[in-house]
Amino acid sequence: MSASNTADIAVVGAGIIGVACALQLARQGRRVVVLDPQEPGMGASYGNAGHLATEQVFPIADVSILKRLPAMLMDPMGPLRLDWKYLPRALPWFVRLLLNLRPARYRRTVAGIRALNEASLGAWQRLLHSIGQPQLLREDGSLLVYERAESHGAIEALRERMQQQNVAVQFWSGDAVRQAAPQLSNDIRGALFFPGTGHFLDPFHVVGELVKAAKAQGVQFLKQRVMDGRIEGDGVSLMTDQGIVTAHQALIACGAHSARLTAALTGKKVPLDTERGYHLMLPHERDRLPFAVTSFERKFIMTPMAGGLRLAGTVEFAGLDRPANMQRAWQLHRLSRGLFRQDLSTQDATPWMGFRPSLPDSLPIIDRVCDGKVLLAFGHQHLGLTQAAITAQMVAQLLVTDTAQPPLPELAPYRLERF
Repeated sequence: MSASNTADIAVVGAGIIGVACALQLARQGRRVVVLDPQEPGMGASYGNAGHLATEQVFPIADVSILKRLPAMLMDPMGPLRLDWKYLPRALPWFVRLLLNLRPARYRRTVAGIRALNEASLGAWQRLLHSIGQPQLLREDGSLLVYERAESHGAIEALRERMQQQNVAVQFWSGDAVRQAAPQLSNDIRGALFFPGTGHFLDPFHVVGELVKAAKAQGVQFLKQRVMDGRIEGDGVSLMTDQGIVTAHQALIACGAHSARLTAALTGKKVPLDTERGYHLMLPHERDRLPFAVTSFERKFIMTPMAGGLRLAGTVEFAGLDRPANMQRAWQLHRLSRGLFRQDLSTQDATPWMGFRPSLPDSLPIIDRVCDGKVLLAFGHQHLGLTQAAITAQMVAQLLVTDTAQPPLPELAPYRLERF
């Protein structure tokens, strides 16, 4: 194998985070090469819910997960699913998850998520304006609707918890919901409205526009699979399926596939698992909703996009190797029945599944290790799209202290050394 493509920084992963980081690093004058076996954006970035979820400052799991574990194992269509065949491999991860639900650790998790989310909207505004594409993000807010009278107390409690975390939130009556979104059902009793959120019209197109901007800055994109890596005296060597790529530094940003290369380069085994996420794209339902709407009881989200209405939001723990269960994607349409005055059309609908990288404390790893030769940016769970732009700014700050930048979150909660 021959060495090739010597660069300042080799970015492993061409998803939304890797591409955003590559652009920021190239703007610092660095020679950047991006490595991925797929075309940019074809992993989890292709099919995410498209929701700029700045309101989601709490992890997906809470102490009730112990009571829900039997249902997670037995119900293949449930909103939070654990494949029983994967249980032996997942059990150590879930034990660590439960340990992180203890009060002090839980508070640290919420503070860490909140710090990234509070900075995410501004970071995205700056990034999209810098590439001349601000229209790709709609800042229209989003709704969390509820249908049952007995849910009102839980909705009020959630509103209070979010206000305590400085999340902008308003209570809307059922009539106010239908005035904003007339096609929603009369059964909806009310909602929480989050004015500081938004949605992307086409997440895959966002990646494409960032790639164009990165290429204009000299970033090179190579369709190669990184198999292994090692630290050298003057940098990093990455063994790919087409040869060896050398660079002064490597940035690991390949999402749910990041653990193996991290171990090879740093010697650290990170407890990374994957939230397998499904979506169902309905191309004939572009005009049903003005903004993203989540159902409190049904636990899924509907996001209007340029290509139709995307139904998404369930979580499945079954690892990277098991085949997708596309019935979970079609289940999203069944969940939508009754939320609208008229049921959604599934004509020409397409299902999808992708891997979202998840760590047991629900925080990403953003760090610089191995004497600065290895950078890390992965583990953003279902908030990768939301936190991509601010993560790119933080990675760039790891290399250059720029006092002209807006204040960025402290890096301490996201360091590799916490594992």
